[in-house]
Amino acid sequence: MSLKSKMPLQVWILTLAAFAIGTAEFVIAGILTQVAESLTISEGQAGHLITAYALAIVIGGPILTLWLARYRKRVVLIGLMALFVVSNLITAFSTDYTTLMISRVMAGLTQGPFYGIGAVVATRLVSEKMAGQAVGQMFAGLTLANVLGVPGGAWIGNIYGWNTTFVVVAILGALSAVAIAIGVPARGAEEPKSVRSQLGAFRNPQLIASLMITTLGWVGFMTFYGYIAPIAENIAGFERSSLTWILAIVGLGLVLGNTLGGKTADRNLSVSLIGWPAAMIASLILVGLVASQPFLFVAAAFVFGIVSFANVPPMQMRVMKHAGDAPEFAATANISAFNIANALGGIIGGIVVDSTYGAGYIPFAAIIVPAIGLAFIIWQEHKSRFANVIA
Repeated sequence: MSLKSKMPLQVWILTLAAFAIGTAEFVIAGILTQVAESLTISEGQAGHLITAYALAIVIGGPILTLWLARYRKRVVLIGLMALFVVSNLITAFSTDYTTLMISRVMAGLTQGPFYGIGAVVATRLVSEKMAGQAVGQMFAGLTLANVLGVPGGAWIGNIYGWNTTFVVVAILGALSAVAIAIGVPARGAEEPKSVRSQLGAFRNPQLIASLMITTLGWVGFMTFYGYIAPIAENIAGFERSSLTWILAIVGLGLVLGNTLGGKTADRNLSVSLIGWPAAMIASLILVGLVASQPFLFVAAAFVFGIVSFANVPPMQMRVMKHAGDAPEFAATANISAFNIANALGGIIGGIVVDSTYGAGYIPFAAIIVPAIGLAFIIWQEHKSRFANVIA
């Protein structure tokens, strides 16, 4: 029996919402140069919109999740999607940089709580033995956003203007909100665990180390992916209209990588935690070396898509392994860790693209923090062996 036949419609509704939210987060990568030209700002300044969105998730996600956990989950999900719709409509009709920045922060505030609380709702909609599949199905919306949403948004922006892209994203959010209101069953409010008990999980140094692994290891992804448009246009020499299929190819790599990373993590978590960051670093070097060769650039970017997203399952699994009695809060914190990395990546890429080095050096700059992260991962996974050698 297929996964689709097993999963109730309500989980697919959550998948649609996750798709809309994921598209809103990553679509800026496909329309970055258009936004910069429209607002008469540099590409680096436009890239700060990535950083602002990510920081909103980092700061607002855990706080809002703790606060909203006491309310009826369906009402919370509808409210979050309503804020998401309003935020993206403001983005769509923004005519100045400040308003656009504020609207991106507003939209970013919805992501962490929706994924955290939505994951809990997904598990309640199925039997216990299917809980993991339900969560995976919901988060598939985020992966599909990179395959369909981002290239689709770039295509819409190229033809009708970047503002129209965010109108479409808002429509997807509105459809999701209506579907949640109609299709997701209401449940009573729950007595949440105390904030103190949830924060107590962070006394475990291995949980802190796991979040550091996510942050350091993931920075390279958004450093490159967030600025793929200026690299493709200015270095590889593609027309702007080509970004649609380039992003679709990279997005396909992300899907394959997510699946591959999950399988390898099940087989050997420690090897996956070391192997995939090393592979991502190697792929970024390859991208930088062939960036001026159009089709080699696309092939290398596809490989980057595979090996970058293969990092996600092992990083998530390590966090959950050391989460103790606060798996929901730890999962939300890991979303924040990913987005700290996204924010850093946006800053690093923005500095490089506006510098005298230019977009061609972004892939090389993208390996610096992940290389530090790889050394930290190796130390964490084998420090007992190192200690024995030193002794």
